[in-house]
Order: sequence, then C-alpha cells, then structure tokens
Amino acid sequence: MVKVFGITAPSGGSGRGGRRVGDNAGVTLDQEHAELEALYKDLHAHPELSFAEHRTAGVAAERLDAAGFAVTTGIGGTGVAGVLRNGDGSAVMLRADMDALPVREETGLDYASDVVATDARGDRTHVMHACGHDMHMTWLCGAVAELAGTRGDWQGTVIAVFQPAEEIGAGAKAMLDDGLFDRAGVPDVVLGQHVYPGEAGTVRYRAGAVMAAAESWDVTLYGRGGHGSRPERTVDPVVMAAAAVLRLQTLVAREIAPADRGVVTVSRLRAGHAENVIPETATITLNFRAFDPRVQRRLTDGARRIIDAEAAASGAPRPPSYQTLSSFPVTVNDADLTSRLAGVLERAREMEPAMGSEDFGLFGTAAGVPSVFWMIGGSSEDGPANHSPEFAPLIRPTLPAGVKAMVGAARHVLSSGRS
Repeated sequence: MVKVFGITAPSGGSGRGGRRVGDNAGVTLDQEHAELEALYKDLHAHPELSFAEHRTAGVAAERLDAAGFAVTTGIGGTGVAGVLRNGDGSAVMLRADMDALPVREETGLDYASDVVATDARGDRTHVMHACGHDMHMTWLCGAVAELAGTRGDWQGTVIAVFQPAEEIGAGAKAMLDDGLFDRAGVPDVVLGQHVYPGEAGTVRYRAGAVMAAAESWDVTLYGRGGHGSRPERTVDPVVMAAAAVLRLQTLVAREIAPADRGVVTVSRLRAGHAENVIPETATITLNFRAFDPRVQRRLTDGARRIIDAEAAASGAPRPPSYQTLSSFPVTVNDADLTSRLAGVLERAREMEPAMGSEDFGLFGTAAGVPSVFWMIGGSSEDGPANHSPEFAPLIRPTLPAGVKAMVGAARHVLSSGRS
C-alpha cells in the first residue's frame, strides 16, 4: 500500500479502483510532507531512462487514481495524464517530467541510485535522477492530492501530465502526436516548474524567453584503420576528431557577437577499442544552445563547415555523417500570465535567462494558450549543478516549496476563471 496526503491506495499496476479523496482531517502537515518525502526517495532510488519510465509511470498513475483523477496511461509511450473536473471554469495543465540521466550517482545518500540499464545506443550505463525530475514528479503528486482534497476552494479542471523523455527533447512531442489533448482535453493555461541549484525554497521567474533553444548531434568521422605502428598507411579519425573539437571552440569565441549568447559543447568523443589499432571511425557528440534562431543557425552551420573541412584536410575517404539526437525550442513565458503569477508565488524574484533547455513550451504552443515555467531553488548558488553526479536537492524546504508554488499558481488560474 502507498499513501499520499493521508489517502491510501493499492501499490502496483495502474491504481484503478483507488478511492476518491475526501477530506484530510487528522492528517498533519508534517505527516503529509513525510509521505511525500518517502515518495521522493523511492523515485530517486529507482530512476529510468527516456521512454523506459515504466515503473515511474505506474507510480504516477497510481497517485492520480488515488486522488480521484480520471487516468490515461501509455500516451506517447510511457506518458500519463490525469483529469479532475470540478465544475465550470478554466482548465489548467500541470506538467512534470519523469526521465533520468545516464549518470553514475556520487551523492553518498542512503537512498542513492545503484540502477544500471541499457541506453538507446545499446550501452550499459548507470542511471541517476541528476536533473531533479524525481522532485518534479513528487511536487505534482503533492499538488494534485492537495487540489483534489480542497475542491471547495476552486472551480474548473486540472489536467496533470507526467511526461517521458524530456532529456532527449522527444517526450512532449510524442505525447502531443499521440493525441494528448484529444484524450485529456485542451488546457487554457499550461504551468511547469524545475528545481535548480539556487537558494532552497526560493522561486525564480521571467517573462519572455526563459530557457534557450538546443540541438544535439552525433557526428561520425571516417578514416582508414590500421596498425598503430604504421600510421602512414592510415587516415586517423582520432586526430581528425581532435582537430575538429579544438576548432569548434572558435565558433562562440570568434563567429558570434559578444552581445549574443551561444554555447557549443562537445560532450563525447568515442573511437577505437584496442591500444595498438587505429580505428576506422570516430564519433563526436555536439550540443548547441542559443536564444536567437539566427545565432543557433550560425553555430550549427559553422560546425558543419569546420567538421567537413577537417575531414577533407585529413584526406578522409568519405564525408562525415550527421545524426540529430534532440532538438528543443526556446522556452517563452507569457508576459501577462507571468506577471500575474509573480504576485502569487512566494519568495519569488526575477531571474536571468538560463542556457538550459526544455520541451515544456511545446504544450502551450500546440494548444495555442499561455504557458509559464519557473525555477525553484533546491540547494545553494554554489551547489552541484543539474546533471552533476553529486546533484541532490535539499528535500526540505525544496519539496514543500514546490508543492505550494504549483498549488498556488493553479488555484490562481482556477479561481480567476480566466487565462
């Protein structure tokens, strides 16, 4: 059996047949937080990679069912949506992402992940919630339980969405392509939040562009392999890749204006298996980020020019091949709705645009409605950043602060009866 906010539901499966939420009399705030803390630790200890969030989706469906939501599973693969209707009024969509990262955890926590799984490339990898999606899911579970238990305080419809595969920029599109809005209804407002390494429990928001566009590639460079003792009889793709990696650093330093913002990151370089063999190929993984589409295009066009030229200069037997791994749009917050929510969110202040990326904005764009995405601090400004093997938000006050922010923002939309 599992509990959230004093409501008991059966564990395992989709949770169908769980009881509807009544009132929570006799359940203290400390008990509520303790139950959510247990949920968070469980999710943290059982991370799953993009589009493999089967256990995680089951937990989400169970929690939604226990709170009285009509639940649909398997949207876009492993996505879950729950709908709770409470009279006439606006429909607000609350979104949390579910997937973890191929990172080996080094937090030393007693609930740290020791999960090892096979990734999309077929490689075995350690898995960790290094971006805080476990916290995001727990926030949403807490928010839906509280909203369900306080239906006298609001009117309208809550659509809770647990999204897969945010880390690879594919989950939101998969859910939309699979008819999310046909199944759950079209929202009037879309809201989301993300934990980041800022002062725990504080909220950061921004109108307009809040997170950057991003694009990732795998680029394979082709050489001619041979014995390590006879390099003159080969075309070495490792040297070719190394030269390209160094030259790529000039894109931001020398090809975009200082006032523009852009990032080019080489996150992986893979080649060879034996110390005495020059391999046939080398593969580099690239990540590009910018707020301006023209800057983004300048970076990606420049990267192709550099890589193609390095291959030609090395005498490569064939041109490089390019595979797009992920693509994220700029995340843009609606100015009017952001301004309204800024007065509702506690301990909130304006933030600078972040170079991180999200596919959250696709939901609002597809529905043609306002969306707002904000940040909640989970540690300190100098703490380990998202995607670090040491990233671990402070459960308190981060967990209760996130539930409170999501509930407060949702109630504002639902009580105002307008978007």
